[in-house]
Amino acid sequence: MISPHIVLSVFAFLFGAVVGSFLNVCIFRLPKGESVVFPPSHCTRCDYVIRWYDNIPILSYLSLRGKCRRCGEPISIQYPLVELLNGVLTLLLYLKFGPGFPFIVLFVFCCAMVVITFIDLEHQIIPDSITLPGIVIGFIVSFFIPSLGWLNSLIGIVAGGGSLLLVAYGYQFLAKKEGMGGGDIKLLAMMGAFFGWQAVPFIIFASSLVGSVIGITVMLIQKKDSKLAIPFGPFLAGAAILYIFFGRALIHWYLNLGR
Repeated sequence: MISPHIVLSVFAFLFGAVVGSFLNVCIFRLPKGESVVFPPSHCTRCDYVIRWYDNIPILSYLSLRGKCRRCGEPISIQYPLVELLNGVLTLLLYLKFGPGFPFIVLFVFCCAMVVITFIDLEHQIIPDSITLPGIVIGFIVSFFIPSLGWLNSLIGIVAGGGSLLLVAYGYQFLAKKEGMGGGDIKLLAMMGAFFGWQAVPFIIFASSLVGSVIGITVMLIQKKDSKLAIPFGPFLAGAAILYIFFGRALIHWYLNLGR
C-alpha cells in the first residue's frame, strides 16, 4: 500500500509543475507588459491555441518533440525546464516544511524567484510588478509568523534595499557608471521582508561569491573585460533559495569554524 506521504509528495511535484506552466506565461509576457491571463497560450508563429492535451507539463513537450503541433515551430527547452524546476522546488519545500502556512508562503516566494531568474537572464530586468507587491506581501506575512515578526521584516526591508543602494551609489561614484540596477535593490528588499535582516548578509555573501566566480569564468571564456554585463538577480534568487533550505545550518557551521 502506498503511504499518504508518498502520495502527497507526488502531488506536490505535480502541483509545482502545473504552476510552472503558468510561470512560463509570466516569464514570456511580463517583460512585454502583456496580460498573463488573456489571450490563451498560443504558438507565437501560427497563433495556434494550445489545447489542454498539449499543455501537460513536461509530458506534452516530450510527446510533441519540442515543436508546435500545427506549424512545427520549435518550442524553447525553457518551458519544460521551468516546469521541472518548479516541481522539484515544490517537492523539496513539502519535504522540508510539510503542508501548512510556511509552505504556502515559501512556495509563492520560490515561484516569484523562478520568474525573476528567467526574465533577468533574458532581458536583464527585474519586474517591479513582482518585487514591489512582494515587499508588501512579505511584510504582511511577518505578522503571522512569530519567528519572523514585523519588526524583523521591516529591518530586513531597510537592510536589504539599503545595503545594495549604498553599493550601487558607491560603485557609481568610483567607476563613474551605473553597475547595479534598481531591480536588484528592490529584490533584496523583498527578500529581507520575507526572511528578516539576518538573512540579508548571507544572501549578499552567497550571491556575490557565486556571481564573482561565474562572472570571471564567463569573461575568461568569452575573452571580455569587466564591462561584460551579467544579471545579478539570478544569483540573489539562488542565494535566497539556498537560505531557505540550508541557510541557518551554513551560518551555524561558519560561526563554529573557529571553535
